[in-house]
Amino acid sequence: MDLRNKTLCASGFHAPERGLIDVLEDVLIDIGADGTIKAIHRPGEPNYRSIREAREETGELVVLPSGSYLLPGFVDLHVHAPQYPQLGGALDVPLEVWLQKYTFPLEARYEDLAFAQRSYRLLVDDLLANGTTTALYFATIHQEATRVLVDICLERGQRALIGKVAMDNEDECPPYYRDSSAKAAIDGTRAIIDYIRFHPENGDGRVHPVVTPRFIPSCTDAALKGLGALAQECGCHVQTHCSESDWAHGYALARFGATDTEMLDRFGLLGRRSVLAHSNFLTASDMERIRVREAAIAHCPLSNAYFANAVFPLRQALEKGLHVGLGTDISGGPSASMLENSRAAVLVSRMLASGVDPALPPAERSTAGVAQIDFRDAFYIATTGGGIALDLPVGQFQPGYAFDAIVIDTTAEKGSMRLFDQVEADDQILQKIIYTASKANIATTWVGGLKVH
Repeated sequence: MDLRNKTLCASGFHAPERGLIDVLEDVLIDIGADGTIKAIHRPGEPNYRSIREAREETGELVVLPSGSYLLPGFVDLHVHAPQYPQLGGALDVPLEVWLQKYTFPLEARYEDLAFAQRSYRLLVDDLLANGTTTALYFATIHQEATRVLVDICLERGQRALIGKVAMDNEDECPPYYRDSSAKAAIDGTRAIIDYIRFHPENGDGRVHPVVTPRFIPSCTDAALKGLGALAQECGCHVQTHCSESDWAHGYALARFGATDTEMLDRFGLLGRRSVLAHSNFLTASDMERIRVREAAIAHCPLSNAYFANAVFPLRQALEKGLHVGLGTDISGGPSASMLENSRAAVLVSRMLASGVDPALPPAERSTAGVAQIDFRDAFYIATTGGGIALDLPVGQFQPGYAFDAIVIDTTAEKGSMRLFDQVEADDQILQKIIYTASKANIATTWVGGLKVH
């Protein structure tokens, strides 16, 4: 059921700030005609009973069934939309080989619009079924295929940020898959920005344009400079990769004598609406620069296990006040599920905290107390943190925020979680959701109050 101009009575959870899980019990959420939350009423407040009775009389009240819990929709900060066909494959080689041998040939296929239509439609539908209500997408270099992705997101109702990939460096990009020049990369980006902003079906701004230099190795100085100027001119979001692996981090040092972060800043690509994927090899100076610029990091724990050669120090970044959200990095990460990536974020933090070299005594291999996070932080970066990173009112239940939400059915017959009476209560139910729920437990997905799954 669509919930615009309705009131939802539900129990659930959200994380209005890091470390704080707000347990919602039979709250009333008023949703306006535009899909935003107008008010939230809690039991015990003076007008709660009268408001609930009034909504029941008018037929505006919708009540979630017992055993169902409401969560904010997931915000995936790093998705390579064209790579969905190779999800779960080609994970046995280094990043630079993976790109040249598998990924660039696949992305080049999106010149075929029939292929693009089928692949992108499956991806968007599957992400909505997995509870991803907002996705930050890399597309390909192709103008028409990128427009196909925009159209599908608008048709399916997903909140999306989409960028035509810019990559013009002949030294790092194959001749069959690159922009013909820096000018072509910049002009193509501008064309997609205009297409999204003036799309007749995008009047509510559900889809946003993104300036998308793939990463420093794929772009010439002229392209990076021009894209930085374009980002400043249009006020768009920016997305790119930053210091992902030893190779990627070392490339910028060799080419410029400076880190990715420093160079992105010099080229005008580091600002409040910039999202840097991975960022595993940040220096202390890089972290401070990102904090001051109010840019954000997309933490991709599953992908990093395969391609990064390092573990991103998530807790350190959060405690320094950096904006951090969670990303699947389809298909460098072999799962489209934000639940699985939330679990991975906790897992890799524990390994970073304990250390992994059994030849060292515990005191030498451990960084306990410095690195480890728990399910609360994982839930935060998958929801609220992603909304903050994108500077969008999503990821939590507050008046003025979009009602982007999912329902977890803990009783789903084919689900992977079970609750037991007198065992779990309050945020321990959320903990069990984070650790054991799966796609089969996601009963409903809403974006802006509209049912999309």
